[in-house]
Amino acid sequence: QAYITFKQIIKSAITDKYLPTNAMDMFEGIDKPKAEAKERRTLTEEEKAKIKDGNFRPMDKAFLLIIYGCGLRRGEAISLTRFDIDFKKKELKVNKAITFDGNDPVIKDTKSKSGIRRVPMPDFLVAYLKDYVHTLKSPQLFYTQGKENMTKSSYMKMWNRIRTEIGSEDLTAHVFRHNFCTSLCYQIPTISIKKIAQLLGDKEDMVMKVYNHIVMEKEDAKTAINSGLAL
Repeated sequence: QAYITFKQIIKSAITDKYLPTNAMDMFEGIDKPKAEAKERRTLTEEEKAKIKDGNFRPMDKAFLLIIYGCGLRRGEAISLTRFDIDFKKKELKVNKAITFDGNDPVIKDTKSKSGIRRVPMPDFLVAYLKDYVHTLKSPQLFYTQGKENMTKSSYMKMWNRIRTEIGSEDLTAHVFRHNFCTSLCYQIPTISIKKIAQLLGDKEDMVMKVYNHIVMEKEDAKTAINSGLAL
């Protein structure tokens, strides 16, 4: 930030003829420090207990269980309708997302390359959604009263209620997505990196870049050699 600001000052000084035009040469060969990525975290055991036993509003609980059990992005989750739920196959169909233009919801395509993906629902989510959809008066799972889709202000109120009930000020919807992927990575080889990436709507190399340390933790070369090459 300091580098960018100083560069702007020098450019302005050149424009105002306080400095010669070659003054920008001073920036040649300067290596900017790389910004450190924010540490990703998973859910704590206390937070998981609150998700299970907390006193949430029905809509808040539905959103919470979806991002916990399926790892959907915030915009993907709040765009869901009852028609995106396949109770027979126990799957969620993810083919759209909501972004916000100011306070207004805007439907857009997902980041998934295929444009649509199906994510298995854990049994606790199937059970909850079966009851929840019967309480809805419109197809949308998440909405603002009097509107078809949820507005940004309504979403923020919902998320603040969730965060207050769980008791975690730094909790974000993305923590749930990271928790979902981390949990699945610990299930390798029952599930593959390729499948995890498909469920997330991400590329395999992106998943490997972030979660390779978990895969490395699970490797056991000695057992693999003894089992695979036994005579």
